[in-house]
Amino acid sequence: MKKDGILNPALAHLLASTGHTDYFTISDKGYPVPDGPQRIDLALVEGIPTVLDVLSAIHAEWAIDRIVVANEADVASPDWVAQLEALVGPEIPVQRMSHLELKRLSATGKATVRTGETVPYANIIVVSG
Repeated sequence: MKKDGILNPALAHLLASTGHTDYFTISDKGYPVPDGPQRIDLALVEGIPTVLDVLSAIHAEWAIDRIVVANEADVASPDWVAQLEALVGPEIPVQRMSHLELKRLSATGKATVRTGETVPYANIIVVSG
């Protein structure tokens, strides 16, 4: 039995099978999850886990090239964006694009990891390093 790190089998498999420049989405509870990519639903109750909880666990054991976030998050949720940037630090770039572009791009990713997040526009695309 695995003792530490990411214990969710679907999420652990996603990380182990993702190659350089592959990407996936970590979404809030209301995100329109596309039909194509694998859906990994981690939402337990409202607010648990958060997108940043999941990103923190992934960041601890996986190489991240960059994070993509919606421009709208800078206006709607600036404190959340600051927490995201602090979490990944200056070594991991945080790119911006419109929320509509982010939703389109997420449809071609490897998976969407749905959380219980409630912060507006707290959806990210994580690109493998």
